[in-house]
Amino acid sequence: MILDTAWRRDTTGRSELSDVPNRVEALRRFLRAVDDHLPEERLAPARTVVDRAGQRMGLSREHTVVALAGATGSGKSSLFNALARLQLSQVGVRRPTTGVAHACVWGAEHSGELLEWLGVPPSRRFRRESALDGDDERKLRGLVLLDLPDFDSVEEAHRVESDRLLSLVDLVIWVLDPQKYADRVVHERYLSHFARHRDVTVVVLNQTDRLEPADAERCLEDLKRLLTTDGLDGVPVLATSAVDRPGPRQLRDLLEGAVAKRRAALERLGGDLDDVVAAFEPLLGPEAAEHSVDRESIETLTTALAGAAGVPMVTDATRRAYRRRALAEMGWPVSRWLGRLRPDPLRRLRLGDAGAAVTEATSLPPAAPAERAAVGLALRALGDRAGAGLPEPWPGAILDAARSRADDLPDELDVVIARTDLGVSRRPAWWRFVGVLQWAATLVALVGLAWLAVRYVFFALGLPELPGPNVGRVPLATVLLFGGLLAGVLVSAVVRPLIGLGSRRAAARAATRLHAAVREVGRELVVAPVRDVLHAYADARTALRAVRGR
Repeated sequence: MILDTAWRRDTTGRSELSDVPNRVEALRRFLRAVDDHLPEERLAPARTVVDRAGQRMGLSREHTVVALAGATGSGKSSLFNALARLQLSQVGVRRPTTGVAHACVWGAEHSGELLEWLGVPPSRRFRRESALDGDDERKLRGLVLLDLPDFDSVEEAHRVESDRLLSLVDLVIWVLDPQKYADRVVHERYLSHFARHRDVTVVVLNQTDRLEPADAERCLEDLKRLLTTDGLDGVPVLATSAVDRPGPRQLRDLLEGAVAKRRAALERLGGDLDDVVAAFEPLLGPEAAEHSVDRESIETLTTALAGAAGVPMVTDATRRAYRRRALAEMGWPVSRWLGRLRPDPLRRLRLGDAGAAVTEATSLPPAAPAERAAVGLALRALGDRAGAGLPEPWPGAILDAARSRADDLPDELDVVIARTDLGVSRRPAWWRFVGVLQWAATLVALVGLAWLAVRYVFFALGLPELPGPNVGRVPLATVLLFGGLLAGVLVSAVVRPLIGLGSRRAAARAATRLHAAVREVGRELVVAPVRDVLHAYADARTALRAVRGR
């Protein structure tokens, strides 16, 4: 039976028709995922399919829209009238004949919105139902048959209207005539573009009543050969005429089968979705899980950002500030006062203590050209490694994401450097203990010095020598003076290596904290945008696989 061959579906790698709404929703997800990463002109056809699918599925599912498409002189208007069994569409030989689509509806209930969507004027809508219609006509109930404008019309508006309706209808019947069935324009511009819509494509060789049976058979075989070249092998190819021999009987049978199954609309949408998948097939690269921002790239970026942010300078200033503050706490009181005359290395850089909120910028110098170049190379390396192996345009999108906030990096780095607690604000308890020892030694020395000074005054004035205790043969005052001085020197000698060790540890601790802060800036301004693109790729890949249906 021709109906069986016409509507037998090739299910190899194809989803069931019931999955078409799910595939449309998956296409919506795909468009959302790639919206910021693909040019709009590439996405426009897919958006059109989504919009058209949503509109068509929201309209009457009881009706099957079938279009008769053909060139001038192919006899499609006569065939339209023969199928309707009414004289509805004007038949002529002058170009152009059909300028506006005509519609014949079997079962007009709920068809109004559908015809409005198709853009068929009310004056060109005809109902094919009456109490006199027999069972033969009732078999076509639910059919909307369109006679399209000629697609080769000399009037551009006619061609535009024909192309518009060809993108909307559920099933297309290409009406060819024996004289022009091999026309290159028909095959290259139209038929070859319907290769993925073979389930909703029918080709008829019309006006075969003008041929001898043998000639008609040869034309049909040649037409099938051409259709194979167009990628439409296996589509129904019928011989028809608007008169009795052979007549439109086979075509009516096919239309009855299409109307009864009510599958053409979904099959057409499925073909549109297959077209979209084919256009975006190159985007189906490897699994997204295989691609991420690796730790090595993050550490390379952190090192480059730390250099540009002045972390080595701040680390060295921390070491010197620790040393200065330790000496100011544990040195001789006189040296402490002298030490305060020198500026604090951290405060010179406008770096506060204990991570206090800082609203103004530090006084760190701008990054040198070599440091800026290192950051640029690190951004490129991170983007290249994250996008390696992905199909276009994702590597470029990932690289753009890595660089997207490069201009914000200097200010953000300056802020986190200023707000990072470098760990030098707290004074260790042993500092205070040593400071007390230094004060005690200093006071002892001062007592001895004062005592010696008084004895010297008495001696200078010729007064009797003040008696005083001795330590052996050395006066106690002398012992106190030099003992206090020697104690201060010894305490300083003992704590100086400890101060050096503490300053190096403070510098290392500050470097660790600064690198952690810089790493977070890199994660926020560089890694996060890259991961957003990688997630978009993964979402797009998953969605496109769902659109593909396998």
